Amino acid sequence: MAATLSPPRLLPSGDAAITVEFSRHIDDAANQRVLALDRALASGPVEGVTETVPTYRSLLVHYDPCQIGFDELGERLLALADRPALPTARARRWRIPATYGGEHGIDLEDVAKALHTTPEDIVARHVAGDYRVAMIGFTPGWSYLSGLDKFLHMPRRQNPRLLTPAGTISIGGVQTGIQCIAGPSGWHLLGRTAVRTYQLHRNPTFLLEPGDRVTFSAVDAKTFAEQDRAAESGEVIAELIES
Repeated sequence: MAATLSPPRLLPSGDAAITVEFSRHIDDAANQRVLALDRALASGPVEGVTETVPTYRSLLVHYDPCQIGFDELGERLLALADRPALPTARARRWRIPATYGGEHGIDLEDVAKALHTTPEDIVARHVAGDYRVAMIGFTPGWSYLSGLDKFLHMPRRQNPRLLTPAGTISIGGVQTGIQCIAGPSGWHLLGRTAVRTYQLHRNPTFLLEPGDRVTFSAVDAKTFAEQDRAAESGEVIAELIES
C-alpha cells in the first residue's frame, strides 16, 4: 500500500536532523505512516540516527553527521518509508476518568452554546469517542488525540489563556487532548482528569504512547479529588483495559 502513496518530503532541520514530512495537513493516514517509519527505525536501527520524534504528519530524525550524511540518510529513510508497514502489536487501550464542567471545565457551557446544544450533549459525545494517541508534544505528556466527533470540531479560542490547569481535557480544531502539566492553551476546556500522563519519578514516566487508544469515563468532582490525591502519590489512575 505504501508504494501507491506519494513519497514524503525530506526537509533539513539544522545540520543534524531531517524532517520526513508525509502531509501538510492533520490526518490519520499520514500519522499512521509516521508511526510506521518510526517503528521501522526502531526495529532496524540506522547507524548514525540518535533519536526520532513522531508528530501528527512528520517524523523528526536526529542524526550524527560524523557517522552519516544528509543525502545517504535521506535515501535510507525514503526506502524505509516505501516498504510495507511492519505489523503492529495490538494497541493498548486506556479508560481515563474525567470530570466535566464547573470549575474543572470552564468552557463547557460556552462550547454548548456555540454548537447550539446542551452541556450534557457535549459530554455524551466526548465520552462516546474512541480516540487514538497521534503524538506527544508541546509540554511533557501533552497527548494529542485524533478521532474527535465532527460535531465537536470548532476553532481554537481567539484569545489563548496564559495558564490552564494540569490535567485539563480540551478540544481545539479537529482534536481533543490531555494536558498533563499547567501551561498556556488556546483550546476549549471541557474538563479535567487526575491521570498523570507524565510523572517524572514514576515508572513509566510517560503513560501514553503514540498509537495507544483512549476512551473517557465521566466521574463527579468528589471522585476527581480522591483520584487526584492517589495520582499525586504515584498511583496510575487510568485503567488499562486492553494491551
